[in-house]
Amino acid sequence: MAIYAQSSRGVDFEPSQVHTLLIERFDPFAPADPLGQALHLLRMNGAFYCRSELTAPWGLTMPPMPGYLWFHVVTSGSFRLETTAGEDSLLQRGDLGLVTSGAGHRLLSDAGASAPGILELEREQVTERYEILRHGEGGALTTLVCGAVRFDHPAAQNLVDMLPEVIHIAAGDSPGADWMQGTLNMMAAEARTLRPGGEAVITRLADILVIQAIRSWMETDPAARTGWLGALQDPQIGSAIALVHQSPDRAWTVASLADAVAMSRSAFAARFTGLVGEPAMAYVTRWRMHVALNALQDEGVTVAQLADRLGYRSEAAFARAFKRVIGTPPGAVKRRSNPAISAEHGAAQDGASPRIAAAPGGGAAP
Repeated sequence: MAIYAQSSRGVDFEPSQVHTLLIERFDPFAPADPLGQALHLLRMNGAFYCRSELTAPWGLTMPPMPGYLWFHVVTSGSFRLETTAGEDSLLQRGDLGLVTSGAGHRLLSDAGASAPGILELEREQVTERYEILRHGEGGALTTLVCGAVRFDHPAAQNLVDMLPEVIHIAAGDSPGADWMQGTLNMMAAEARTLRPGGEAVITRLADILVIQAIRSWMETDPAARTGWLGALQDPQIGSAIALVHQSPDRAWTVASLADAVAMSRSAFAARFTGLVGEPAMAYVTRWRMHVALNALQDEGVTVAQLADRLGYRSEAAFARAFKRVIGTPPGAVKRRSNPAISAEHGAAQDGASPRIAAAPGGGAAP
């Protein structure tokens, strides 16, 4: 006999769905503060990890990966990182470099070194997503661990959108440098002798390093105290944003959000728009639609189920809001994997990405 439970809107759910809903609403490890919640949602899926052994002179051109973040960990030697926007950095042993927009860029031993595309070079495929590259002319050795990762959660994407194009964390310069260097050393040891389970260790250490680098930027760059990130750090507006994130299905209004954080309606509306850059209800709608986009791509839910889950009275009303915010009908996302949307929002239908491969125009197909 099947057992069902009812939601607050009188909709029946099977036991497995109830379990999922409870998990979504109760995460015992979720931080209480809004900024901590945003960092808590920085959960990554990797498209590509590569250990490189490079002898000078050498150069590599990394392809654009829209919706992804490139990271480079220097385990020995040094190199120059150059972007098309003119951002140049010298990375040395123990440094970490992030190219946050997934933009194409070059890694060079010397300014004039030839830099073929990484897709043009022979690579040893260890697993579906982990490769080893050996390249160069026999001079001084530089070893790297590189990768491209994406963030699936809409809160994480909001954060990534605010980051500078390049984040360079120099050895010893960041808060918690000793801890970070310990993580780098562990990654270097795993990369040298890839033992059983080594890929899993490296990918998880990479996730930790990327989050640590973002935290370091937030602690040291004044830009992290402006816009959406600044709003998260405001006691009242940050609390309102956290409520929207936690319960996107509630019938939020400006008045109910203002009341929840003990502000007048007019003062709340003005401060929210001033800090976030858009009105409160526009933010609520945009948040709901990005939650819906992730669910359509990754969970296999129907449009009708999503409309109900997010508090819309009709499927048609939900579909209109979705198309207005995302730019395409929800049914189109449901029916097929739309390359334009997948590239823009960095999400794949099955939650995993295949090995990096050549794409038309010299880019990459994640």
